[in-house]
Amino acid sequence: MSTASTLQGQDPAQFCVAINASHAKTGGGVTYLRQMLPILAAEPDVRLHLILHQDQLPLFEPIPDGVDVVTCNYRPGFFPTLIWEQFKLPGIARRLSADVLFSPANFGPLFARNHILLLRNATSVIRLARRLKPLIYWFILSAATLASLLTARRAIAVSNYAAVLLTFRLKSVRSKKVSVVYHGTAQVVAPREGNDVQGTNLLAVSDIYIQKNYHTLLRALAILRKSRTDLTLTIVGREIDSHYAKTLRDIVRDLGLQDSVRFIGHVDTAELDALYRDCQLFVFPSTVETFGNPLLEAMAHGAPIATSNAAAMPEVIGDAGLMFDPDNAQEIAARIATLLVDPKLRVELGRKAALRARSFTWEETARRTLGILREAAGR
Repeated sequence: MSTASTLQGQDPAQFCVAINASHAKTGGGVTYLRQMLPILAAEPDVRLHLILHQDQLPLFEPIPDGVDVVTCNYRPGFFPTLIWEQFKLPGIARRLSADVLFSPANFGPLFARNHILLLRNATSVIRLARRLKPLIYWFILSAATLASLLTARRAIAVSNYAAVLLTFRLKSVRSKKVSVVYHGTAQVVAPREGNDVQGTNLLAVSDIYIQKNYHTLLRALAILRKSRTDLTLTIVGREIDSHYAKTLRDIVRDLGLQDSVRFIGHVDTAELDALYRDCQLFVFPSTVETFGNPLLEAMAHGAPIATSNAAAMPEVIGDAGLMFDPDNAQEIAARIATLLVDPKLRVELGRKAALRARSFTWEETARRTLGILREAAGR
């Protein structure tokens, strides 16, 4: 273990928070911490220690002022991380004199003092798994989530859907331990204009996993192109599940969509913002989602949106978009078609989306999270 700054001279009256960042390696986990760290560190009485594997350090650079980085060196991988987390991490937190240990993940060390979880990964994905390796992974994740929930001091759920799903119908545990704190998003100063202008490009954003339901969206696109041959679909996101990504490419080929579908992988923030600004519609077909960061990002840009009516999406979108059954390609196509032919509806929903997104701020997320951390420590 090494730390980026000395621990000598620390004020014992400060509130010391150790953050277990070992599971933040891609996507929403990294985004969450990159947004939260500078806000939490700006609190005058808070001392932050970010604990992570040395290989994760580039994900969080530049490190915000006021954050001490504790880098650890163990063999990367799911099971080595699990072992390190259970047997090494509690000792690190004790040596840092941490008042609380916050794990922004479904699970963490079972015997750490004042441990707080962030319930954010939907374990119900196990019902979509068709291969042995994913089945084993999601089974272990479910068991680790339950064990961590039972031993943690408190838990934060990223939506009401997550609070119900990830407490395994244990209502007493949910009522005593779990608080719902929504994620935030970057606030767009000037939401997009021109929603009344006819366009042809659909946009979908999410790392590629089976629960993102792109296979049904592709079938909906094939239906739409029978009457709108000019339509295109851009899919942004890392191909995390390579087997599923191959399945999608096979569907594109079988449906004759090679000239209308682009998989462009991960893009930087500036390029993603441009895609949100320029798309005709944003489509979010996910079947299992505890929050849906891309959905909120598209809302903040004022994009007209068609989204799944499953999981946490109704909580996030409210009445600011059209919803569909994510398992019904015909219904997805119908909702998209409605938006394509109705410029007044696109303008109205874009306005509502941008307005609703203003209530989801990282400052509010950090304020409520810090309050829960203080309560857990008796502060």
